[in-house]
Amino acid sequence: MKCKQTYMEFSRLSEYGTSLSLLLARFAVAYGFYEPAMMKWGGIENVASWFGTMGIPFPTLNAYMAASTEAAGVILLTLGFMTRFISIPLIVIMLVAIFMVHLPHGFSAGENGFEIPLYYMLFLFIFLTNGAGKFSLDRLIFGDKS
Repeated sequence: MKCKQTYMEFSRLSEYGTSLSLLLARFAVAYGFYEPAMMKWGGIENVASWFGTMGIPFPTLNAYMAASTEAAGVILLTLGFMTRFISIPLIVIMLVAIFMVHLPHGFSAGENGFEIPLYYMLFLFIFLTNGAGKFSLDRLIFGDKS
């Protein structure tokens, strides 16, 4: 009985870290999208050509859409603004990355596998389902249920 009470108290206290963990996770994921977004914007024609070689339809349009979505994701996740909304297109980008680039290489990140995009996708799903947390513009603007 003492073990159960100790665990329940530990669980209750741990919940105070929820918003901090969401904040730190948002920062980490935003940082992870920063370099790919800047790389795409730095050579959008090359990205469009690469997309074309993979058979992605409308490669130039999709290169601009991917670069714009990733850049918006960096800003919005960092601020915790429209977090649930931006998570959806970023999840789509991760799905495309997994199926078009990483899946043939297996799971391991060291082999250019789908491990890292899968982790990003899981974090984005957490943001989609849980919101940005207390330390966010979403909470400030939209209230508790943001």
